[in-house]
Amino acid sequence: MCRLIGYFGNPIRLDELLYKQEHSLYKQSYSSLELKSGVVCGDGVGVGWYDELGKPFIYRNTIPLWNDPNLEELSNYVQSTCTVGYARLAGIGESLDISNCQPFRSGKLLFVHNGEISNFQETLYRPIRKSLSDSTYRLIKGMTDSEHIFALLVEIWQSSPGSTLFSALRATLQKLTELASEYDTSFSANIIVSDGEAVAATRYAYRTQAPTLYWSCDTLKHPNQVIVASEPLSNNQNWTAFPEQSTLFIQAQSLRPTISLLESFA
Repeated sequence: MCRLIGYFGNPIRLDELLYKQEHSLYKQSYSSLELKSGVVCGDGVGVGWYDELGKPFIYRNTIPLWNDPNLEELSNYVQSTCTVGYARLAGIGESLDISNCQPFRSGKLLFVHNGEISNFQETLYRPIRKSLSDSTYRLIKGMTDSEHIFALLVEIWQSSPGSTLFSALRATLQKLTELASEYDTSFSANIIVSDGEAVAATRYAYRTQAPTLYWSCDTLKHPNQVIVASEPLSNNQNWTAFPEQSTLFIQAQSLRPTISLLESFA
């Protein structure tokens, strides 16, 4: 299971999220407290952010976060109001290729996922691809279940111009659940996705248990920042665990997180 992080709020440098917290993503990559499978997340690292004009950028590498001096140097310089990142623990049979590294990007969307589709190549690999338009199909460069979930989200997002990130993410989970039921498999999907103007995050699973996910807000009345992470970044912040089957949605206008429980789609 990977370790995820997402940030939305006042501009901060990337190193504040990746390195400086007492239980930062850097530390989680080699000393996770709540990793349910594997020992370390040393199969790659990635971070995505938006500049002052709202343009998304990504940095990805196939080496461990703790062994990446380029990212450490970059994070001391880049600052952003919206950031997503992850430390990778590759699934069984997945290659250490840059195409399999997150975040994934399409247009203004940035996306990270922690979880898995059980027996992905034998179950939902082809059904997901069959549900995509030609243009979305061509977005897929790697072989991971994460990228295919992202492609499904892009397809739903683009086919419903009036949709919000929340409604697109909800529809994606519903479609995945329908496919998993039809092809008799299970999946877990902790996701953080942003278009630079809003962030949606979810802790969701079907026929299995979802990995842990937490959120923290400096103040609920007039928030300046909201952080989502697989594990709390420190002991001195008010961290709240996502309930199973729940989604958090934040918009730039208020930065007030809204938590919604998802009904069963099966």
